[in-house]
Amino acid sequence: MKNIPQEKGHTPKTISRRDLIKLLTAGSGLLLFPVGQVVAADKKNKNVKYDWRNYYWGFAVDTTKCIGCCSCMRACRAENNVPEGYYRTWVERYRVKPDGEVQVDVAINDRNSFSEIKGDTSKAFFVPKLCNHCKKSVCNQFCPVGASFTTNDGVVLVDPKHCIGCGYCVQACPYGSRFINPKTHLADKCTLCYHRITKGLHPACAQACPTNARIFGNLKDPKSHISVILRQRRFRVLRPEMGTHPKCYYLGLDQEVI
Repeated sequence: MKNIPQEKGHTPKTISRRDLIKLLTAGSGLLLFPVGQVVAADKKNKNVKYDWRNYYWGFAVDTTKCIGCCSCMRACRAENNVPEGYYRTWVERYRVKPDGEVQVDVAINDRNSFSEIKGDTSKAFFVPKLCNHCKKSVCNQFCPVGASFTTNDGVVLVDPKHCIGCGYCVQACPYGSRFINPKTHLADKCTLCYHRITKGLHPACAQACPTNARIFGNLKDPKSHISVILRQRRFRVLRPEMGTHPKCYYLGLDQEVI
């Protein structure tokens, strides 16, 4: 918060931060989100010197907290200049009908929002998806020029200087998380906002989530939030039979999810 200039000769009354927040919120209908705290932390950590040897990044999604607002999708597009009609991350809505039929749709309209569901529904829930940053990435293996690679701190990236846009990695990805960028004609995907996390910031999608359904952190640190959660709660990974050892962990994932 910036300092407010005072009139000469005026002695301002001292007020604590807690009291100030009470005054701002009392009777005003103002809703405060923890995003402001994250932004403040972001500014504080901007000049942190990055040493990849101290990190091994992972991602978790608590599907019981996702409300399908798609703030993550909009934040990702704005942060990474993702072309219209393409997505580095997306949210799927699962609808289970009384007869057991499962319907899945994605918020891919201009507003990245879901339309109202009509008809009887036994169960409905949302599942955010993104690159799984696999330990044994088949995308890396299929790249003929070595442009797809894994950083020492566990993030799967594409080197634009070497990518030839052949699309082999796009076809190889078991999770459908890659695409050929129509502007650059190169392979594109989620980078966990590598340009942010190496500066001590969170990925844009995780920062934008109002319910903290997206959990990002350092798997090398046993005291990190993601490490503690993965020790304390049951989780699943998508398509474990592929043997890719994904590092995107799902909490509370329903059996209907593929």
